[in-house]
Amino acid sequence: MSRTPRTVIVDDTDNLASEKRRRVSEVFSQIAHRYDLMNDVMSLGTHRILKRVFCDSVGLRPGHKVLDVAGGTGDIARLLAPVVGPEGEVTVLDINESMVREGRNRLIDRGLAEVKFVIADAEQIPMDDQSFDAITVAFGIRNVSNKDKALRECHRVLKPNGRLAILEFSKPQSRRLDALFSVFRRTWPIAGHFVVGATEPYKYLVESIDQHPNQQAMLHLLEAAGFKGLKFENLLGGIAAIHQGLR
Repeated sequence: MSRTPRTVIVDDTDNLASEKRRRVSEVFSQIAHRYDLMNDVMSLGTHRILKRVFCDSVGLRPGHKVLDVAGGTGDIARLLAPVVGPEGEVTVLDINESMVREGRNRLIDRGLAEVKFVIADAEQIPMDDQSFDAITVAFGIRNVSNKDKALRECHRVLKPNGRLAILEFSKPQSRRLDALFSVFRRTWPIAGHFVVGATEPYKYLVESIDQHPNQQAMLHLLEAAGFKGLKFENLLGGIAAIHQGLR
């Protein structure tokens, strides 16, 4: 018999008082019900391929325990759960209750009720030290207010030689591609108006990409948080990148 996913509610009132956390919470509450559809529109369907490439890059094995930070609607957990198998464990952590509810329902529908869900801030992960073999973060690190603190938390809860893998928008490597992507992403609020009925979440998304550290800057953040064996791989010419480091 399948088990109902466990949801842990974490009281994080002080941190949620920050302006960015408030805005991120509002943004994702508005779009949770059509999140995947808008991702398809904005990425022309490529986000699904990028996520598969990302999950394959982590090098998971049966029995591994994985934490998917900012796991949203469960896309990454859905891909990871069959890899770690019934002897492994996948836990999704996300700060937004609407996104967690959406993801939990989707995974139950797919027969993946064993995936656990935790509602919490990535800057205060409510897990013991050295709990996980791997941590994944897909298109979520840019929404974290204090990236340094979140990365240190990831380092803390990883087992020795455990792997952190981050998939995120990054800096295109050619000027022409950079210019084209800049123009393209500024159409997203218009698409949001027609598909979701809201433009503000996608204005925020464009801003968050503009402000996110480039490839080298992300390496420096990971190094400062204590990670070793650092590397990154550009995808789509640098529009996105996978960063990895070991505890």
